[in-house]
Amino acid sequence: MTTDSPVLAVKDENAFLNDQAQSMRASVYEFLGRLLASPPSEEVLQVLRDIEDVDASEGQVAMGWELMKQSALKADVTGVRDEYLDLFVGVGRGELVPFGSWYVTGFLMEKPLALLRSDLAELGIERQDEVKESEDHIAALCDAMAIIIRSGTEVTLARQQRFFIDHIEPWASTFFKDLQTAKAAHFYRSVGFFGEGFLSFESRLLSMKS
Repeated sequence: MTTDSPVLAVKDENAFLNDQAQSMRASVYEFLGRLLASPPSEEVLQVLRDIEDVDASEGQVAMGWELMKQSALKADVTGVRDEYLDLFVGVGRGELVPFGSWYVTGFLMEKPLALLRSDLAELGIERQDEVKESEDHIAALCDAMAIIIRSGTEVTLARQQRFFIDHIEPWASTFFKDLQTAKAAHFYRSVGFFGEGFLSFESRLLSMKS
């Protein structure tokens, strides 16, 4: 993704109907998905380090970009990889379980996943063969939202809203809050802060289009 203009703010709802704004939203989801699907590479950390100056007073999303930049400047690939494994993999399981079914029901592979799979099939989104995690992994949901947004007029804003409300809003903000306070989190605290702010932005934006 580009970092030329990383700050998103709900100032004019109609501005978010244009292609550039939709592409920016999708890019943020893709970048979050990349950070949460696997440990970030040196290239990904460098993208964050290269973010231009951000006015953190513009809100949590802007401050989140700045925090991720500062965290990336202090981080190294090996340390962040170990952190990622402690947080999300561990021996048996990591400190956090980044799956929707777990957060909604307390168990994996439950009804929320079945409902998600039904909606993904309706939208024509298929799980890739090489992906081991179920579709309700936070990274997979970020990727799904990016695909939906990039579908343009094929998927209405109302359908975007329904997918977000049904599969992301009930639990993902809580996950990002947990990420900010996880014992193993250092670099990922900033990702949690940014993710929480971005989902708040998305909730406000999509509610305006209801």
